[in-house]
Amino acid sequence: MKKNNEFYMKCAIAEAKKAGDLGEVPIGAVVVLDGEIIAAAHNLRETTQNAITHAELLAIEKACETIGSWRLERAQLYVTLEPCPMCSGAIILSRIERVIYGAKDPKAGCVGTLMNLLEDSRFNHQSEVVSGVLEEECGQLLSDFFREIRERKKAEKQRMKEQLMIDSEE
Repeated sequence: MKKNNEFYMKCAIAEAKKAGDLGEVPIGAVVVLDGEIIAAAHNLRETTQNAITHAELLAIEKACETIGSWRLERAQLYVTLEPCPMCSGAIILSRIERVIYGAKDPKAGCVGTLMNLLEDSRFNHQSEVVSGVLEEECGQLLSDFFREIRERKKAEKQRMKEQLMIDSEE
């Protein structure tokens, strides 16, 4: 079986689903080197209560450990959501060759939406960017996740309102 962008993005989506199962924002990432996945990770920010435990950073850290170097010069990073400024910085500093992402991030995307840090020639390294790979599927994971949160909050608000009514009748 030929491994292509869609194959690796499906692996990143599998990681994103692990995050969602934990109640994390469902974002997943894999690092590929010479056609093999050398690292995979998903968001853990809520679990760790640590702002920097984004999928990309965790995957980059694992990839560096795997190859024994901070330089990921021939590596590709597949991520379900467009990287934020923090993750874009780590991508530049780790010298990742190519970044392939699924859904755009209108609030924090720094790989084309708000700006494009990865292809900015003022930095000493640039990464090739491919966007929109399995975009609909990646975006749907996020849409479903946030819709469920809104529905839970609405239901909780309704329960509290009903409880207040019961309490006031007593």
